[in-house]
Amino acid sequence: MNAKLSIETTPQPSDVEALAEGLNQYGLPTTGTAGFQPLAVFARDRDGALVGGAHGQVNWNWLFVSLFWVSPARRHTGLGSKILAALEAAARERGCTNVHLDTFSFQARPFYERHGYTVFAELEDYPPGHRRFFMRKMLGPAGGA
Repeated sequence: MNAKLSIETTPQPSDVEALAEGLNQYGLPTTGTAGFQPLAVFARDRDGALVGGAHGQVNWNWLFVSLFWVSPARRHTGLGSKILAALEAAARERGCTNVHLDTFSFQARPFYERHGYTVFAELEDYPPGHRRFFMRKMLGPAGGA
C-alpha cells in the first residue's frame, strides 16, 4: 500500500490529536487508561498578559512537562516555584506518581534540582557546546509534597 508523505512545520491540531488517539487505542489493552491528557498552569498579570506557565501531558501515572517558561522580569520571584508546585499538585490529583522533563545546560537544571528533580540521562553537545538533561521526580500522594 502506498502512502503520500508530507513534511509539515505547522501541522493541523486535529492531525496531532489523531496521532495521540491512535497511540491511545494501541496502548489501551495494555494500560487500561488513555494517555496524552493535556495539563497546564498559566500565570497572568493584572492585565491578563501571560507571564509564565507550564504545559505537559499526563500519561498514565506520569506527567511529562514539555514546556515551562517564566518571563525574564518575573524570574527569581518565586513564580516559577508556584507554577511547578501547582502543576505537580494537579498531576497528583490525576493519579500521577512521577514526573519527568528535560532542560539544557544553559537553562534551569539548578531550579529543578532545588525542587527534588534528579538527572537520569543526558545528551552531550545538544545544542553544540551544551548538554540536554533528562530529569525525573517521584511525587508524593495527592495533598502531599
